[in-house]
Formats: sequence, structure tokens, C-alpha cells
Amino acid sequence: MPIAVAKLSDPTVRALVAAINGNDRDAFTALLTQGATMSDDGSDRDLYDWIDREIFSSHGHMEVQTESDGGRALIASFRNETWGEMRTTWRFEIEDGKVSRFETGQA
Repeated sequence: MPIAVAKLSDPTVRALVAAINGNDRDAFTALLTQGATMSDDGSDRDLYDWIDREIFSSHGHMEVQTESDGGRALIASFRNETWGEMRTTWRFEIEDGKVSRFETGQA
């Protein structure tokens, strides 16, 4: 059974997932540090190009199944209009309440 977004442990991760599910790019980018980075399936990607393509232009949505590491590591069912639905892992590095890096990939 999925974990409700409001029940996610880490407040920054909770706000980021809410921004993804609300298709709110401005809220998402406001939660990133300057110079934030990310990787997908082990390869570093251009963060802003990736979020536009994989989340916002394709209406990405995340249902969190499990969390660990104080809410900074998630297993989630992620779907978008490009790839459909897949089981994914997400790990977040947080600095001063903002995401400095996240890593995602298929679980």
C-alpha cells in the first residue's frame, strides 16, 4: 500500500514529491540548491532537461511504496506519459532544507 505524500518523513522530500505529483515545476525547482545535480540509472544527466522531459512535460507521478534513511531513500511506482509505469528508487541529498543531488533509477 502506498505511503501518502503527507506522511513522508523528510519535509524536503515530501514537498518535492508533492511538486512532482502536482505537476508544479516552480515548486520543484524552488526546492533545489544552486548547482544541484542528479543521475538516472547511474549516469549523470542535465537536471533541468531531465525534469522537463521525464517529469513535467510527460506528467510524471510518484506513488511511494517504502522509505528509509529518514525519508531520503524511496522505492516508488513512477509513471509518466512517455514510459508508462515502473518501479524506481530515489535517493536524495539534502543541504539546508534543499535538494543538492538526487539519484533515481529502476528498482
